[in-house]
Amino acid sequence: MIIVTGGAGFIGSNIVRALNERGRTDILIVDDLGNGDKFKNLIGLRFIDYQHKDDFFKTFMYSDFFGLDIEAIFHEGACSDTMEYDVNYMMKTNYDFSKELLKFCINKEIAFIYASSASVYGNGKKGFREAEDCESALNPYAFSKLMFDRYVRQFIGEAKSKIIGLRYFNVFGQQESHKGKMASIFYQIYKRMKLGGGPRLFRGSGGYGDGEQKRDFVYVKDVAKVNLWCLDNPVASGIYNCGTGHAHTFNEVGKTMIDAMNSKMKITYCDFPDELRGKYQSFTEADTKKLTAAGYKGSFTNFVAAVKEYVQFLEGGGYYALK
Repeated sequence: MIIVTGGAGFIGSNIVRALNERGRTDILIVDDLGNGDKFKNLIGLRFIDYQHKDDFFKTFMYSDFFGLDIEAIFHEGACSDTMEYDVNYMMKTNYDFSKELLKFCINKEIAFIYASSASVYGNGKKGFREAEDCESALNPYAFSKLMFDRYVRQFIGEAKSKIIGLRYFNVFGQQESHKGKMASIFYQIYKRMKLGGGPRLFRGSGGYGDGEQKRDFVYVKDVAKVNLWCLDNPVASGIYNCGTGHAHTFNEVGKTMIDAMNSKMKITYCDFPDELRGKYQSFTEADTKKLTAAGYKGSFTNFVAAVKEYVQFLEGGGYYALK
């Protein structure tokens, strides 16, 4: 059996989908569906059971999962709201739970593959290598992810089972609509264009011109592919970047979305929000050397092709259909 925490969420549901495409349905999904539309992400997936995260916590803390053979846990569940400034809540959700799950996997010798974040590189001025001298945090979310990465490093090399953290860069794609304001810029632009407005981007900030801030945008299908590769292959325990290694400007995003939607709309710009000053990554670009050295030879989907495919998916309803 495979367990996917956050399995009803954006990246988690895509990992489940990728497993389904291999014929794997022996999956336990762990999540908190809340009051929104996240449940719709599960309708097109195949799995043996769903469990609320609080009930799951009690299960692995106080039982042996009834003797079930657990192959791996993909730990994707987290609070990913970069505008959440309650540090105690963020640490309880993203750090404390993750620590207990890690200990469980080490004790049971279960592969543990978890979601880290490129936010741990702060403003990026020291580079984007998986090294402590490059790391910082601009908000509580980044801090919680950085603290867990540092906690994990204490066990790498000692645990008998695989422990892998993947530092996701700016992920976009299928099944993210439930994220609302935290959904990718691609989804935000899509929704705005469907309402009759063109792409709206931030004016210049951090030394960048209007819309010229750059991010390493990575397609969610590629993220799922990297996760499954980590499961399949004898990858050394460690923390690896998961990004394309090539940054694109937000202006490129806007223009590509306009083309993908066959529109003649124009890009407009709005003032950079005061609440994001000093807390915003104006540039990200993954250093992919460590992942490549570990043996990953998979390619990343062409940027334009990925955007077009994503728009087609949204136009088709925005959720996976059951196969």
